Amino acid sequence: MPGSDALARTFRESSGRAVATLVRVFGDIDLAEDAVQEAFAVAAERWASDGVPPNPGGWIVTTARNKALDRLRRESTRSGRETAAVSLIGEPEPEPEVGPVADDQLRLVFTCCHPALAQEARIALTLRLIAGLQTPEIARAFLVPEATIAQRLVRAKRKIKDAGIPYRIPRDHELPERLPDVLAVIYFVFNEGYTASAGDDLTRQDLSAEAIRLARLLHTLMPDEPEVSGLLALLLLTESRRAARTTREGGLVLLADQDRTRWDAALIAEGQLIVRECLRRNQPGAYQIQAAIAAVHSDAPQAARTDWRQILALYDQLAAIAATPVVALNRAIALAEVAGPAAALDAVDALPLVGYHLYHATRADLLRRLNRTAESAAAYDRAIARAENAAEREFLKARRQALASK
Repeated sequence: MPGSDALARTFRESSGRAVATLVRVFGDIDLAEDAVQEAFAVAAERWASDGVPPNPGGWIVTTARNKALDRLRRESTRSGRETAAVSLIGEPEPEPEVGPVADDQLRLVFTCCHPALAQEARIALTLRLIAGLQTPEIARAFLVPEATIAQRLVRAKRKIKDAGIPYRIPRDHELPERLPDVLAVIYFVFNEGYTASAGDDLTRQDLSAEAIRLARLLHTLMPDEPEVSGLLALLLLTESRRAARTTREGGLVLLADQDRTRWDAALIAEGQLIVRECLRRNQPGAYQIQAAIAAVHSDAPQAARTDWRQILALYDQLAAIAATPVVALNRAIALAEVAGPAAALDAVDALPLVGYHLYHATRADLLRRLNRTAESAAAYDRAIARAENAAEREFLKARRQALASK
């Protein structure tokens, strides 16, 4: 259908911004989401016949705003904010509030990370509104059932409405309290863009680009926060590998097999500069340590020259302040390079990650290196069954097939 590719691209790139803009104007999450969805439904019909407008994102915002106003006009009772919104028909959009956050999306991130909401609900809601992630995608990010995420989203929206949590720019003194969740959300968005949890493509570059944009804005807003700097450095150093991590056909290329001449030298230089600034501050945090790990990888011109002992030491520091199973799994990968696959397998087997495809993929690789072929094949089968990204699944199938040919 003509315009279908443009429609899908516009949805990926503009749906979050459109929702954020409408939330600022109308102060109602459900109204904003519904209006944006209606706008895309209209676009699916009109763009096929009339062609794609010069500014697709702006067209969506304008159409969604009109749809929201139409809905409010039809209602018999309206709150004061809604009544004021209806009066905007034919008038220019109101000027944004004056405050420390001028960007609608970054402001909405802070708003959704209000301390009155449960932490899990804050992050899930922001991923839904800012990144446009659907419930199954968020569930995979949290490694929890879809029903759990659906309940969190409903409760978060209800809490915002019932508690009268304002849609406004957070004051300066409110920013640090909400910062940990804001950092987590931006990191989640980047990771979903760097390795999509599902779909045919390995990556969603629009999400990674948006996460980096938000991280840069946050760094401008809070330049003296070490973990803000750490997150930005981590994203830049990770993003620097994007061109080398897929084949021309879109297949996955592991870090050890990447052509490092294709890494983005400018992003590496910028990220490493920020890491050095973090080291001078000597206030280590989880994002700064992860950025330091990425910096060590970026220092190695070939995979064989990677300083795995330094990486393992950094993972030990990270585990001391962020003792999560996923951190432990990543540490085990470094441990395999320092102490061998047997020691790493013992560490992996102790982790409660049986629902996570990368847990089984890591076990499969370690078992392969130990020449335990049958066990490795079974672990690959479990990883394949749980992988919902087509590129990852095809990579795992190829590894599984290579075992059979031995």
